[in-house]
This record gives sequence, C-alpha cells and structure tokens, in this order.
Amino acid sequence: MADPTTIRGGNIKVLLGNAATPIVYTAPCGFNQRSVTINKGLEEVNIPDCDNPDAVNWVGRDATSMSMSISGEGLLAAESVETWLDAVEDVESIPIKVEWHFPAKTITWTGKAHVESFEAGAQDGRRVSGNVSLQSDGKMTRVVTPVGG
Repeated sequence: MADPTTIRGGNIKVLLGNAATPIVYTAPCGFNQRSVTINKGLEEVNIPDCDNPDAVNWVGRDATSMSMSISGEGLLAAESVETWLDAVEDVESIPIKVEWHFPAKTITWTGKAHVESFEAGAQDGRRVSGNVSLQSDGKMTRVVTPVGG
C-alpha cells in the first residue's frame, strides 16, 4: 500500500489582493490556522414512482449554487491589522487568492470575497488573538498547476 501525499498547514495560503494593476496578493501576517470550505447549494424535489403513485417518493437534489467560506485565526499582528480592518470596512468585495501547495501541484482559486467578520480577543497576560471569516462573492476560478509548470 502506498502512503498518501500530504501537506503541512503552512501550505494552505489565503492571500488578499490590492487595488493595483495587476493585482498584488499577499498573505496577512499572524494567522496560524486556516480553513477553506467549498459549499454546493442544493434544492430538493420529490420524485414520484410513476408505476406506484402511492409509494413513498425518493428525494432528488439539484445543484443550485457554489460558494467558498474561509476562516482563519491566530495572533493579531501589527503588520496586518489594518489590512483586515480595511477589508472588513469595505463595502465592496476584495480580490482574494487561495492556494494549496502539494509537492507535485498547486491548486489555486482566484476571485472576490467579503470579509464577513474580524474579531480580536484578549486575555490578561496573553497575546491578542485574531479571527476572520470571508465569504466568496461570485465565481472562484480554480486552476491546477504542476510543479515546474
């Protein structure tokens, strides 16, 4: 049996883009945990049995939408706090890039997202933590690039 090819947490990157042309993406400093969730919205419909109308219907499901949710947490770093505050205060969605770096390939999603929430938490005598939540705004385009490609 062959072992799976896995990666460490630092190989998942969430990068925020600026307003430059072309867009410059950077990963805000301080976060040490990231989570990326890809959601498919479904709509349910009862499918009748045409031969036996009294039979219990099976549920069919149709895909209606796709979205991406991103959350992150870590330390509140002075180097990135204003980047997060600017993004959460912006009425417009911001450019983002999500990268998964594997040894043989990189999977990248590019699109726009709203910073839905930004939270700072403090406990006496401890470092201040930061938590963030982003929600995609429109299509997130996925590209797979082989290493060296």
